[in-house]
Amino acid sequence: MKITDHIKNANGKTLFSLEVVPPQKGIGIEDLYKNIDPLMEFKPPFIDVTTSREEYIYIDKGNGLMERRITRMRPGTLGICAAIQHKYNVDTVPHLLCGGFTKEETEYLLVDCMYLGIDNVMALRGDAMKGHQYFEPTIGGHASAMDLVHQINNLGRGKYLHNEDQECDEHNKFCVGIAGYPEKHIEAPSMNYDLKWLKQKVDAGADYIVTQMFFDNKKFMEFVTKAREMGITVPIIPGIKPIATKKHLKLLPQVFKIDLPEELISEVENARNNDAVKQIGIEWAINQCKELLDFGVPVLHFYSMGKSDNIKKVAGALF
Repeated sequence: MKITDHIKNANGKTLFSLEVVPPQKGIGIEDLYKNIDPLMEFKPPFIDVTTSREEYIYIDKGNGLMERRITRMRPGTLGICAAIQHKYNVDTVPHLLCGGFTKEETEYLLVDCMYLGIDNVMALRGDAMKGHQYFEPTIGGHASAMDLVHQINNLGRGKYLHNEDQECDEHNKFCVGIAGYPEKHIEAPSMNYDLKWLKQKVDAGADYIVTQMFFDNKKFMEFVTKAREMGITVPIIPGIKPIATKKHLKLLPQVFKIDLPEELISEVENARNNDAVKQIGIEWAINQCKELLDFGVPVLHFYSMGKSDNIKKVAGALF
């Protein structure tokens, strides 16, 4: 079922969902199940599965010869989605990237999604490759998430890359999610510019928005208000991540380019240890989510990052 249908069928009730990260190479899927199992009591209608681009370096072999060596392989996102759907009977949302994928590879993946009964995908540009300052499109790939959204919607209508248009069942049209940034994307010169770009992705055929994690509800609510004023009418789903360790004070702003409220920073800095920080993060997330429920968000989407114990405590206080 499509995410938008899940939201519609909820009749105004806020849903619970989560995002999981594929296990590292060589680690079995059972570890992932151990993190999902405790959260199934909250009946998530869908689970997102992240992906990452293939990364590589060039080794100088001498005599002008260079060897291309892969330093990071793509995870088995689609296989994990299929396994989760089969085990838990919930919809899954594979993340699709521009970076590291050609248009042909994207088409193959989308066709496989159709065969597996996957109705939803998350269209993302992706980050720059490690060691690169700026994002560079893969040769033969897309330069932006908007272009990726176009390809996904074209394929759903039977428009393939190299074939003539095919007859296509309307059921094959994917429900497409995109990312939104309550504190604006780091590359956007202003929030207004970022929202205009978000509107273009929606106009290209995106069906819903999931935001980057944030810790200040005021910023999210202002983001939603401005998006609606811009003419963006699709569901906007907040992304939630309970802070868990003191290292998150540096790590989260560095990796995700977000700010943390001064009150939260002070509490974390004064905490005795990481167990105390985890409890602070749980309490902050519970209060944050209660405000978001009052605001009427359609879904509370939790970034698990391989851990579920703190999310279970937050969800247990809400659902």
